[in-house]
Amino acid sequence: MPQITLSAVVAPEHMGQRLDQTLAELFPDYSRSRLKVWIEEGKVSLNGQLANVPRAKVFGGETVEINVEIEDENRFEAQNIPLDIVYEDDDILVINKPKDLVVHPGAGNPSGTVLNALLYHYPAIAEVPRAGIVHRLDKDTTGLMVVAKTIPAQTQLVRDLQKRKITREYEAVASGIMTKGGTVEQPMARHPTKRTLMAVHPLGKPAVTHYRVMEHFRNYTRLRLRLETGRTHQIRVHMAHIAHPLLGDQTYGGRPRPPKDADEQFLTVLRNFKRQALHAVMLRLHHPISGELMEWYAPLPMDFVELIQALKADYQAHKDELDY
Repeated sequence: MPQITLSAVVAPEHMGQRLDQTLAELFPDYSRSRLKVWIEEGKVSLNGQLANVPRAKVFGGETVEINVEIEDENRFEAQNIPLDIVYEDDDILVINKPKDLVVHPGAGNPSGTVLNALLYHYPAIAEVPRAGIVHRLDKDTTGLMVVAKTIPAQTQLVRDLQKRKITREYEAVASGIMTKGGTVEQPMARHPTKRTLMAVHPLGKPAVTHYRVMEHFRNYTRLRLRLETGRTHQIRVHMAHIAHPLLGDQTYGGRPRPPKDADEQFLTVLRNFKRQALHAVMLRLHHPISGELMEWYAPLPMDFVELIQALKADYQAHKDELDY
């Protein structure tokens, strides 16, 4: 099994927290229970000193290191699933993920995922935890993802992600008329009763989403969004929280809300768009090995393009009736 080292600096706002809770926030790719085991097994150090008590309090400013062996991904099947590879070198690859493709195997999706495709495309990636996956996109969200091909590259990318040094921008269509851009800064946690969902919660982890208006339609607004943090379902939850859920996102309230007098062709497009209107359009990062600043763009997928065209056609047909 490959040996990896995870490292981070404990932020001042963690002062007084339990060590296991702090590590869960610093290393969100690993469960709190797994991190607690690593602490108890003596795999964790603070400022170079052994830290093996999960309930011990942190002060802020400490350098934490975790040295562990991680199971490789050979337990998952390599599958010849096409990948739209935007960029690839010896250390990373960037893919443009289509809709209907899950990133990592899990309950209900044991195979047919991005991870299975990566194992086929680059078998050596089995030696990297989670087959090099650094961040995820929801099954029905399209667009850019970066994947590490080596453990050093993954370690650096995860560190940069935690330090908010990786820029991710999205295009979306939100319900309702939004007149100006803004920022949603609301903490998020698991939904208290629906455990597969996320929700804004005062005791949750910090979450910040910036957005600006690109274009108005009848009953809908096209947005460009930038993530400052990367919580699960963050954009979807934050937009729903400000009463502008994403078009097509029935999980968080984005069921179709067609404007009055819409023609049947437009209604058909809305009914047939059966996913959240969200696309990861831009990714910017420093290469984890060379340090070079790199940036990629992914064009909107065809279903998203057709949706925008239909929204524009509906707007043009009724713009003389609008009062905004």
